[in-house]
Amino acid sequence: MKILVCISNVPDTTTKVKFADNFTKLDTAGIQWVINPWDELSLTRALELKDDPASGITQVTVAHVGLCGSDPTIRKALAIGADDAIRVNADPADAYFVAAQLAEVIKANPYDIILCGIESSDFNGSTVGGMLAEFLGIPSVSAVSSIKIENGAVVINREIDGGKEVLTVPVPFVAVVQKGIAKEPRIAAMRGIMMARTKPIKLVEPAAIAAMTEVVMFEMPKPHAACKFIDPEQPKQLVELLQNEAKLI
Repeated sequence: MKILVCISNVPDTTTKVKFADNFTKLDTAGIQWVINPWDELSLTRALELKDDPASGITQVTVAHVGLCGSDPTIRKALAIGADDAIRVNADPADAYFVAAQLAEVIKANPYDIILCGIESSDFNGSTVGGMLAEFLGIPSVSAVSSIKIENGAVVINREIDGGKEVLTVPVPFVAVVQKGIAKEPRIAAMRGIMMARTKPIKLVEPAAIAAMTEVVMFEMPKPHAACKFIDPEQPKQLVELLQNEAKLI
């Protein structure tokens, strides 16, 4: 079986966000780009499955929609252990566009298990995995916290209210994974970094698919108001503030 891990190229979570061109574009100067954390955990779990000979996993590929500036992030995924990579040479305009482009890639070269992080740490849309499954016409499973292969069958754990749900899923399918899929992201060793230099990144030109949304402008959140400290001997004042200012009671 083959696994495809869909990865996003996102700013490091410590990045101080700035905008340019009258708040219509992200200012990318000085940004450290990384693999989306949920995608990195997905890749780690895929490699753990491949490491187990009994799993039947023979190949782990990463796929990304982005321009050439994302190649270092893809190389990091290869250094971590992915066998090869696919990059759709297009600006990832929105989630619909990304899912549609990935679907075209998969239709041309099918995979048994397709892993998507539950969301990207920049836009937090949580929509690519579900749309990708719809484009492909295959099952999708959300909120996946564990994937195992037992006797040739894929066994999945899902987080649900009050407990967990255990499923067996026929391949091919899309798994939208969340925290718990792997304990810690795998770190690239020096040997992996050296080998990544020769691993192939297949460049694919985008299909003629239009984005469904357009960014008009960005807006920074309003700064938090200063904290107000209430004398513990003045509970009435606290109640008045909660009622009239915070509107909580």
